[in-house]
Amino acid sequence: MEVFQYVLSGVLILASIVLIVIVLLQPGRTMGLGSISGGAETFFGKHKAKSFEGRLALATKIAAGLLVVLSIVLVIITK
Repeated sequence: MEVFQYVLSGVLILASIVLIVIVLLQPGRTMGLGSISGGAETFFGKHKAKSFEGRLALATKIAAGLLVVLSIVLVIITK
């Protein structure tokens, strides 16, 4: 059981580093003056899920969920 605990701890550290990198890769959400004239409603704004930003958002959700699940499993195992 101790080896499994070390493996889970390593995966948890790796998942947290991946989450940090993914969040740092995402661009800021400020629109500046472009939001006044409706600049956000472009083709790329409507099809955001297929873009690089959409993939980063999905990867963030997956990495955060993995981080939470691994943390809970590790707490349950250590008791």
